[in-house]
Amino acid sequence: MPAARELNPAEKLDWLRLIRSENIGPVTFYQLLARYGSAAAALDALPALARNAGRQRPLALCPRATAERELAALERAGARLVAWGEPDYPAPLAAVEDAPPLLSLSGDATLLRRPALAVVGARNASANGRRFARDMALQLGGHGFVVVSGLARGIDAAAHQGALPTGTVAVLAGGVDTVYPEENRELHRLIAERGLLVAEMPVGTEPQARHFPRRNRIISGISLGVLVVEAALRSGSLITARFALEQGREVFAVPGSPLDPRCRGSNDLIRRGAALTETAEDVLAEIEPHLAPRLASPPSPPAAAPPPGPAELALAMSRVLEHLSPSPVAVDELIRQCRLPAAVVSAVLLDLELAGRLERQAGHQVALAG
Repeated sequence: MPAARELNPAEKLDWLRLIRSENIGPVTFYQLLARYGSAAAALDALPALARNAGRQRPLALCPRATAERELAALERAGARLVAWGEPDYPAPLAAVEDAPPLLSLSGDATLLRRPALAVVGARNASANGRRFARDMALQLGGHGFVVVSGLARGIDAAAHQGALPTGTVAVLAGGVDTVYPEENRELHRLIAERGLLVAEMPVGTEPQARHFPRRNRIISGISLGVLVVEAALRSGSLITARFALEQGREVFAVPGSPLDPRCRGSNDLIRRGAALTETAEDVLAEIEPHLAPRLASPPSPPAAAPPPGPAELALAMSRVLEHLSPSPVAVDELIRQCRLPAAVVSAVLLDLELAGRLERQAGHQVALAG
């Protein structure tokens, strides 16, 4: 990764406009940045790109005034934006393919420079589960780790409470200023004062169901490992664990009674290879041998590649569309079946996404938009 540098105000405004524009997700954002060299140049090129990919109506670009209002609202909320590649952006997260180009921060951003571990689990957690999460967070903090969680009720809240004295980061599904759930209002305030609040969504955003998986990938991406204390079989904590595995993080799980539905998901994680965890030492034994190499490994910037010519792109578009369907397929598998260079397939997928014909899904998968 190039030496970290702060974006100037004009660049940051262009980054904000680009990521807030229609059909622009993180992967597409970085591909556009690599192709055009700057967010400003990408914004200029977007309308023609979308038309060439078959889009009928104009692509909705984020107006400059809208982006300026968001920045002003952030400032009023006592928060600020940090961009991928800037010094305050968390290095482990920067190495993730779909890392947010921009994060809203409220609180002590220096916590993102320390090694972090996530503690997550059930919202309707048992009293024992909450006590375990709080004690575990306190012990991990005592060993120098920042504890990351999602500020949900139950296990998340208990973990944040345990780590308040040593350092905790709350990743929010809505805007950085939005309190959810309401019962955690005081904890939200305390973390803003003594820890750090992090959000990908615009300031003022009320969390919706689709926002929580996006939040979960940030929780695991910031962390070196994820500890699941209690989780049902269809728990969002299992989504966080899955992201952790995809990102090359360690996964830990606390065993629970087979009679308690809140423990079936965490017990299943152990069955599938997660490290059985009963004490902080169990986590430290797995994490510490990998700590120095992981922190020393810099994130890689998106690789720039010249886009294919019109004839090559048209042929590739036809072949890629033959292999796509509404059912998700891994991008690597798509490249293999199409027998095309990865850069060419990436260019086709970029154009299809801008045209609203493609959806990117978890696990580096893509599908035709419904």
